[in-house]
Amino acid sequence: MLWDICLHWVKISTMKMSNSNINWFLFAKLPSAYLCGVRVVDINDMSCIARIRENFINKNPFNSIYFAAQSMAAELSTGALIMNELQKSGHNISMLVTNCEMNFIKKAKGEILFSCNQGQEVATAVKAAIETKEGQVLKLQSQGINEQGDIVSEMMFEWSIKSKNRNNKLLLS
Repeated sequence: MLWDICLHWVKISTMKMSNSNINWFLFAKLPSAYLCGVRVVDINDMSCIARIRENFINKNPFNSIYFAAQSMAAELSTGALIMNELQKSGHNISMLVTNCEMNFIKKAKGEILFSCNQGQEVATAVKAAIETKEGQVLKLQSQGINEQGDIVSEMMFEWSIKSKNRNNKLLLS
């Protein structure tokens, strides 16, 4: 029963978007990301920054952060921007990653910050999804930067957002 209450508390539609609430959401709904050390450190209407620190759970045999752990942090930096805008809209809209591209430039060691600064594009796409009732596609980029300020990886996630009707069935676009 307590677990059900906790899961209800971290529902996207009802929670206030803050660093700590998103991190609770990770714990409850995406435990693998949480266990790997992915955390949101800053979110606002225009950008989101997610952090991952190298540790024994997320490292690869080459003594750097495993690519999948990096992609979880990068995806969160883009997806949290969308979640923030969807919650502000008050509409029932679904979101789904439909494609991703990754470029690894240098070994990811220590603490890596992944940032996405495309909040305005997200707001425009959500508004269009609401007004047209048609699916929208967003291409959001996240860059991973190490403690020395070097780019270690760049990832692009293609997100599909679709407005739903009152019966929770996807509208055909």
